Amino acid sequence: MARLQRKRFSEPAEVRSFPNGRVDTVELDDVVIGRMTYEPGWRWSNDVKPIAGTDRCMAHHIGVVLQGRLRAEMDDGTEMEVGPGDIFELPPGHDAWVVGDIPWVSVDWEAMRTFGRAIENRGERFLATILLTDIVESTALASRLGEAVWRERVAVHNERGQSVIHRFGGHLVKTTGDGLLARFDGAERAIDAARAVLDAVRTIDLEIRAGIETGEVELLPGDVRGLAVHAAARIMAEAGPGEILVSGTVRDLVAGTDLGFDDRGEHELKGLTTPRRIFALLSEPA
Repeated sequence: MARLQRKRFSEPAEVRSFPNGRVDTVELDDVVIGRMTYEPGWRWSNDVKPIAGTDRCMAHHIGVVLQGRLRAEMDDGTEMEVGPGDIFELPPGHDAWVVGDIPWVSVDWEAMRTFGRAIENRGERFLATILLTDIVESTALASRLGEAVWRERVAVHNERGQSVIHRFGGHLVKTTGDGLLARFDGAERAIDAARAVLDAVRTIDLEIRAGIETGEVELLPGDVRGLAVHAAARIMAEAGPGEILVSGTVRDLVAGTDLGFDDRGEHELKGLTTPRRIFALLSEPA
């Protein structure tokens, strides 16, 4: 339930520092809002790229500029400059840098849950919930729509998926051509995100399937690996159009919530040594 709240950047919940910049965050329950301060000379590809581990910034920024000027460049070469008073949106897949000799200060309410955080335990294993999605009948759709229309449709799919994943506190690890790979620090968040992605892409006449597993993974620059990733992919492959399938581990982790599941029984999944029990998310609460 929503409640009256007030927070101040002078008393941040977290401060994330990196070369030539910092982010101060405050939290309103599940909403994370950040104040970004970048010094003259700051550039994402120089100062944040080593932390993010991706070629471009994959965060989806929506905010307002308080001071200074910033220029952003997309993968296709499109550029935009923003300054004081501008309300801006920077989609995933951009580089950005401070223009001039005045620090750039802005408030961002979309990407602040994960932006500017160091890659956790690089080279070490940690527990995560993995979400994998796939566009149903993507090859046939691409052939029917034609290359140009299909490419645009997938771009919108990726953008909407990225926005939803960030909204539910996840991190988009990568796109897979016709799907998404994301990680979360909670099973319920991953399930809620999967359901929201499914709804978001239906508005552009795409149907997806999803698989979710929780387990230990290892982060790599721009990727993640481990048995949980492999299992999520195999679970997803068992799903029909519009279905979200989860492992028994994930089902157990959300016990006590209003999420309901249909037991699909044990499955022999390719590459896994033991059968796995799979559960389908019900559309209505239990």
